[in-house]
Amino acid sequence: MSVDLDQTPRSLLVCDRSSFLDEKNRISSQVEQLHFNYKVSVLLPECSSAPSHLDSVLNSFSSFYLIRKLPIYELLDKHFLETAVYQGSVYGLSYRTRIDEDNCVALMPNGRLCLSLDKDSFQVLGVEGKSSRFNHRTNSRYVVSVDLTDSSMAPGGRGYMRLLTGLRSRLHLKSDFLLSHHPGGGASLQPLLSRYDWSEHRPEISTHAMTHLSCPTLLTSDLQSRDTHSFLEWLGAVDGDISCVNSSSSFLSSFVCPEPKTTLSRALRVSICGLLLPQDVHRLIQEIRSYLEQPRLESWVSLTVHGFADSPVSWGGREHGVLRGGENFYTLLMFHDHTYHLHLATGAHDSCPP
Repeated sequence: MSVDLDQTPRSLLVCDRSSFLDEKNRISSQVEQLHFNYKVSVLLPECSSAPSHLDSVLNSFSSFYLIRKLPIYELLDKHFLETAVYQGSVYGLSYRTRIDEDNCVALMPNGRLCLSLDKDSFQVLGVEGKSSRFNHRTNSRYVVSVDLTDSSMAPGGRGYMRLLTGLRSRLHLKSDFLLSHHPGGGASLQPLLSRYDWSEHRPEISTHAMTHLSCPTLLTSDLQSRDTHSFLEWLGAVDGDISCVNSSSSFLSSFVCPEPKTTLSRALRVSICGLLLPQDVHRLIQEIRSYLEQPRLESWVSLTVHGFADSPVSWGGREHGVLRGGENFYTLLMFHDHTYHLHLATGAHDSCPP
């Protein structure tokens, strides 16, 4: 057996405890640094239906667009740069491309274009880049990262023309592409959309009511570091609809709810999926905080945000790992007294979350 296969891949988990009332809390900056989110899951204990205000926030998440077979050089279009990239935050990501095998593209809200390319594509493109920090034994993947807002990349300039020529005349890179713009929305993207086959999508919302749910006993200050992994595993099991009853007749899972535990008479799981903008996630967090201020049986709510597994970047502008997994997510456990526990996680081949 290969030595690599015989070893359990490492994972990284960063934990932070603070209060929303603390001016130095990092929630806003952490939410903004995970640019490409595909799923948000909320667990509401002792609740059977989503409160109206929470439901309203979920239904107001920004729509996004799927452009089919978009030539990547179109992201350098002068009009697109002027009306979208220079005027707000554009979130763009190649769709159904695999970071360990395919060429992947991301356009970040700060105007940086990131191309994760295989060796042959990088050589054909003919622009400056660097070897992926996650190469395994040989240099098989390269990263090209350019700031489209920098003066050196102004339309007509040398750097701009070199990249444009490489994408248009040599590499011919095309991909189905997810695109969203804040705050301009579809109006600023319309000239680009009109030239290709595209469709508009709303994030998909699903709810699932549960009864008699085994749950770890949580108090505002009682979740110790040694309990973090087991609590996150329990949250994952609930989100995946995996039973925590370790029955001798079950061959699917041996997972049990961590001790000490209690039983929730009811609970509600709410999920929203799509290209989800950090700004919308932040509004959801604020609404959950307001929800927790109301008197109720349970005093906490959890929110988990998952980044796209095959995005070229994960936290901030950092390169996303390849080869094993693709985890990049955070879980925010919020309490009624405005305190919170924040858990940021990545997989085996990623940098430590900031």
